[in-house]
Amino acid sequence: MLTLTLFNHAGGVMKSSLTRDVGYTLAHAGQRVLLIDLDPQANLTDWLGVSGVTRDQTIYDTATRGDALPEPVRAHGLHLLPSDVSLALAEGQMMGVVGAHLHLRQALHEWRDRYDTVLIDSPPSLGQLSILGALAADHLVVPVPTRQKGMNALAGLAEAMATYRKLRPDLTVALYVPTLYDARRSHDREAYAALKDILTPLASPIPDRGAVWNDSASAGQPVGVYAPNSPVHQDVLRVTQEIAVATGMTLDVAQGVRQ
Repeated sequence: MLTLTLFNHAGGVMKSSLTRDVGYTLAHAGQRVLLIDLDPQANLTDWLGVSGVTRDQTIYDTATRGDALPEPVRAHGLHLLPSDVSLALAEGQMMGVVGAHLHLRQALHEWRDRYDTVLIDSPPSLGQLSILGALAADHLVVPVPTRQKGMNALAGLAEAMATYRKLRPDLTVALYVPTLYDARRSHDREAYAALKDILTPLASPIPDRGAVWNDSASAGQPVGVYAPNSPVHQDVLRVTQEIAVATGMTLDVAQGVRQ
């Protein structure tokens, strides 16, 4: 079982979108996929069309007490541990518990034969839940928008990684993913060029095609369901294949079958 956490303390960088759509693509290619929503804003949960979530369906008790994970809900062929605004209360509870940051990693170990891939959507912060998600991962996948906010976030990302590696020396960034890229803007081109100079490994950029992403989120459907074979769907297939290669998966995403 491979666990990947989509991580960036900045918001609006496509963490939830990529978690949903990469997860759906992997599942469509035959993998057993679990998604975990660690963000109390619950965008990943909402964007999969899941509602009416209660606290005991989230990872709250796992995070705060080290309990076993709850049974996931199902959406679009995926298994999901959803989120709810009540998960925000876990931040304060975790601070008083020794070893709480490793609770999710330990709980996932019990499910190691149940799934091929786990994708964790971390919150836009450097708080307790973000640490929980980072330390549960085998690798991080870091979306970085080709905007000034993306460049500004790099210092915080480097500082966070240095801290996390004190507890998990083996933790690595499998792939940085440039997002929200518009080649028509000189600023985006310059930012992407700068990212190529300072970040490795770096995926090809995901173009800024906001309408389809936003509409699929409103519909509660992955892009592969909402707009199959669209340019955005092709973007998703490409980045999923790049993540697969970067993390050593033997998977041909474009054909949707195991190799």
